[in-house]
Amino acid sequence: MADMKKVYCIGELLIDFVAEKQGKQLISAGIFTKKAGGAPANVACAISRLGGKSSFIGCVGNDPFGSFLVQILEKEGVDISGVQRSDTFTTLAFVSLAEEGERDFVFSRGADKELEYRAELQKAFHGNMIHLGAATALLGGALENTYARYMEEALEHNAFISFDPNFRADLWQNNEEVFIKKCLPYIEKATLCKFSREEATLISGKTSQEDACDFMHHLGTKVVLVTLGAEGTFVSTPDTTFTVPSIKVKAVDTTGAGDAFIGCLLYQISNLTDPRKMVGDTKELRVLVERANKAGAFTTMGFGAIESLPFQNDLDQLQ
Repeated sequence: MADMKKVYCIGELLIDFVAEKQGKQLISAGIFTKKAGGAPANVACAISRLGGKSSFIGCVGNDPFGSFLVQILEKEGVDISGVQRSDTFTTLAFVSLAEEGERDFVFSRGADKELEYRAELQKAFHGNMIHLGAATALLGGALENTYARYMEEALEHNAFISFDPNFRADLWQNNEEVFIKKCLPYIEKATLCKFSREEATLISGKTSQEDACDFMHHLGTKVVLVTLGAEGTFVSTPDTTFTVPSIKVKAVDTTGAGDAFIGCLLYQISNLTDPRKMVGDTKELRVLVERANKAGAFTTMGFGAIESLPFQNDLDQLQ
């Protein structure tokens, strides 16, 4: 096995207030439970739980919520040397789950937008991997500039780049075109991109998965993954397309399933001698996605993203 690469996950770390006694919408929710959240932070935890090396780069407030979040990452074994603290209040998200486990979101944005650029990370990226989770990263503030700069430096240092747009309708009301435009440079430069079915359609303007993936490949990305929930994952490279089915589980909460999926995939890629070679190896790619599907499915069986993430033995036991 090659030397394991470190995965730097860049973006938001926030508090998810998850509604108890689930209704169909936030409007009917009365009691909320505090959970750690933020897609890139979830991915960092997913990688660490599976035995990988991950680092989170983001900003939280100098408040009890920020301290709680940093403690969670530390407990999960994530490198927190890239976490910054700000006098702005920690970002909050209020989440309600419908009967099928789908989510209704409202954000109160705070400290995540304050992430400042740190030049010393350049060398750390060299030969490693970076994952760009974009739920709040393209909404302006210091974070957006820092995020773009880190991507350029990762390219210069031959890092493997993964991108997940994490579209949240609540954050982009009536500004979907801006969101699409801002995603394009990342799709152009990343080796691997993960989309939900809705994101692939929104960004490409195409209705079929094949056409959406063709659009992404023309931009520049080599591996496109479209997650299809219970149906599995549609995989596309410039040479081939195939669907890897998922396994049947009783889903109670889909929060973090996509993050568990991409975290498991990146963990596996971090163990490859040359991650870029998997682009042309359909057999290997299928095996990697099959296990990542298991990680996503496992996470839906519990409430909350981070505490529901699998360890290796959980995946080994899941049939």
